[in-house]
Amino acid sequence: MKIGIIGAGNIGATLARKLAACGHEVKLANSKGPQTIQNLASEIGVQAVTKEGAVSGVDVVILSIPFANYPDLKQTLSHVPEKTVVIDTSNYYPGRDGAIKEVDDGKPESIWVSEQIGRPVVKAWNAVLAATLNDHGQPVGSSSRIAIPVAGGDIDAEAIAQDLVEDTGFTALAAGSLEHSWRQQPGTPAYCTELKLPELKSALCAADKMRAPQNRDALLGIFIAPNGNFTHEEIVAMNRAMTA
Repeated sequence: MKIGIIGAGNIGATLARKLAACGHEVKLANSKGPQTIQNLASEIGVQAVTKEGAVSGVDVVILSIPFANYPDLKQTLSHVPEKTVVIDTSNYYPGRDGAIKEVDDGKPESIWVSEQIGRPVVKAWNAVLAATLNDHGQPVGSSSRIAIPVAGGDIDAEAIAQDLVEDTGFTALAAGSLEHSWRQQPGTPAYCTELKLPELKSALCAADKMRAPQNRDALLGIFIAPNGNFTHEEIVAMNRAMTA
């Protein structure tokens, strides 16, 4: 499959490496130009391109950029064919992204993203820590395989996203429509808690829309505190404890 990824940070670069290793033809872009990621691209076996190049002639576009920057991609995506699947991996953090009233008032993040870029998206890989994505994928059939929620409004697009999630070493769980994708946003029991499939199903059902932003902000405050030096395992445990 031909895949374009916009965003070469921890999530975008890891997805590029893993998907290329599975045999997909991957193009990777960032905001600073292909020359700035050429070494990375060569190392992981992908092609460094511009944003425009990343969305040209591909089957899937994966967007892994800061949440507030999505309006900047509307023009870039304006000529992408409707059949091209667009996957959103982002999350909203007001302290980083600035307050966005519609999302603060309860609009699911990926619906807001869809409106900004002018086309529907599938939400995937947002509910996983970068270290989890990089280090904790497991083969199909492994009893310790972590599950990842995938939400969207198009069955075919969701199926493609689910297959790609499986390729990266995780079990894909169909998590419902974008309207329900708030259940996998920051501050919910499904977010960055490394759950197996049955546990993830329960976590999505247990999500509390009113509590989630409070949990999100409280957890972030702990993690970015001057003395906040947590291991990966401690971060996962804290996410589980405070969102339960």
